Amino acid sequence: MLRIRPFRAWRPNPASASETACVPYDVIDTDEARALAAGKPKSFLHVIRPEIDLAPDIDIHDDAVYAQGRAALDRFMADGTLIQDESESHYIYRIVMGTHSQTGLFSLVSTSDYDEGRIVRHELTRPDKEDDRTRHILTQEAFAEPVLLIAPRIAGFAEALKAEEAREPLYDIITDDGIRHTIWRSVSALPAKMLAQADRMYVADGHHRCKAASRAAAALGETDMSFPAVIFPQEQLRIMPYNRVLLSVSEAQWSEFQSTCAAIERGSAVPGSRGRICAYRDGMWSTHELPAPVSDQADDKLDASRLQNGVLAPMFGIQDPRTDKRIGFIGGIRGTDELVRLVDSCKADVAISMHPTSIVELIAVSDAGLLMPPKSTWFEPKLRSGLLLHSWAPLSP
Repeated sequence: MLRIRPFRAWRPNPASASETACVPYDVIDTDEARALAAGKPKSFLHVIRPEIDLAPDIDIHDDAVYAQGRAALDRFMADGTLIQDESESHYIYRIVMGTHSQTGLFSLVSTSDYDEGRIVRHELTRPDKEDDRTRHILTQEAFAEPVLLIAPRIAGFAEALKAEEAREPLYDIITDDGIRHTIWRSVSALPAKMLAQADRMYVADGHHRCKAASRAAAALGETDMSFPAVIFPQEQLRIMPYNRVLLSVSEAQWSEFQSTCAAIERGSAVPGSRGRICAYRDGMWSTHELPAPVSDQADDKLDASRLQNGVLAPMFGIQDPRTDKRIGFIGGIRGTDELVRLVDSCKADVAISMHPTSIVELIAVSDAGLLMPPKSTWFEPKLRSGLLLHSWAPLSP
């Protein structure tokens, strides 16, 4: 059984919820965070991207950054920007983006379930990002942002969540990007009980936050800690492509790629099917067939694996995309125009547009105990940060 727990959430004062709610820490850089928080003293970015309130040239891993995040959280808790519910609850979180809608259970999950493989990962994590998030958790004594998890198919689970939407919500806000975020306090234990009967869930978005939660528990000597997650039915989630840019490509490397993976058409920026990529260089898009998988394993059949094993490693020398500084990753929500911009502005040499991984592929890899290449999935719409957080910290005087 899975451990699904209610909690006394800290959440925004309803009067300022629209200002407090913000994008997750890992979809923007420091400059973007600073711009988004400008003129918004109650933005949760002051907690999860605290370097925006320090000198522009400060190292984001400086001790002062972590202390600043704690100070911002303490201030919000003390001045009423954040309020805490009087009793433990589960919550319901619905996100609507255009015609797409998804409703999930917002609860606490267990580091033990993560450590013991019941919260199943599909990607490796980067030690530097683990270190960063673990320090934020330990310094703030809080899990400030939820992870996004996938529930396996459970008969009636989506319907039980939907039934909770009939009441007055705690929040119903439309953010600057036009996405609607609605949160209710759950009055039924049924969704949590149904989910608890499952033998596993899958990490969709937030691998580093899961690992950081586990590391924080270990650092505190705890065998189990609870951290926040929003768990959506698998049939409601949508994956967008996670595109790539190559920052240093020689003419010899580009020629080898063109001869090995000859262009099958030109002009299209989006591959029309699995097994294909689109590449942009010298002002032109071209579509290419990927090399065959190196095996029949579920992970090797992914487009991201075929790209890594058949193209990036042998032709461009990128052996470990987790650490190699010659490759960058661009979430699909930014579109192919962002890829063109990066190449045309000489910030990258080549852009690669991918076909999205499917939920079925993700679950197949996870169930087999295998791992995807890094940045294989981009889930959209994103959770909003600052709406519900879990803290065990006493209020500072």
